[in-house]
Amino acid sequence: MTRVAIVTGGSRGIGRAAAERLAADGTAVVIVYAGNKTAADEAVEKITSAGGQAVAAQADVGDETAVAAAFDLAEETFGGVDVVVSSAGIMPLATVADMDLADFDRIMRTNARGTFVVSQQAARRVRDGGAIINVSSSVVGLRFPQYGAYAMSKGGVEALTLILARELRGRDITVNTVAPGPTATELFLDGKDEATVANLAKQAPLERIGEPGDIAEIVSFLAGPARWINGQTIRANGGII
Repeated sequence: MTRVAIVTGGSRGIGRAAAERLAADGTAVVIVYAGNKTAADEAVEKITSAGGQAVAAQADVGDETAVAAAFDLAEETFGGVDVVVSSAGIMPLATVADMDLADFDRIMRTNARGTFVVSQQAARRVRDGGAIINVSSSVVGLRFPQYGAYAMSKGGVEALTLILARELRGRDITVNTVAPGPTATELFLDGKDEATVANLAKQAPLERIGEPGDIAEIVSFLAGPARWINGQTIRANGGII
């Protein structure tokens, strides 16, 4: 039986790398995207042209009806859901004093509520033996200035992970979080000059920033063979923390 994955934020960045890696592993993939249909269609085309199976579904992850419809599509197209990767996220930055509360609410809707809504559907619908993989951020531990709202949203994701793992007792479903450090994605690089990126690269003992493929490798591991890792947050950052 072919395993089936839903990947939110799957049209770009870490989500896209994860979708492509899971497809290369032989998993059928539903790529959930917020608004960039062109990028999502390109991701589907890349996977299918390489012999994999993929479809795209548009959904605001904070909208429970739209998320449920993406799960419906997975079940109707591929027969069920085995793996869920919650990679959708936004990252407006500002100090606590200066953060626009409308931006704060958007961050919480996508990163915190969105992960919860996706997790709720996953808890109801992932088949026994499956895997739920959330995406947090190493900034929860690094605590850089201006990342207050973002780190707050991701800290909630990490708290949810072990709780959900315990609630799914008896179903052989693992629930884990990957917390990337600085990674070369559009989300991370936006607004940062070369000097800033170079300085961040020097902080890790491996002396580089991460690539989306580095994180996708861990998603692949958690989605497949890593059956004894459960309720954990894996900080994938080259040793920066």
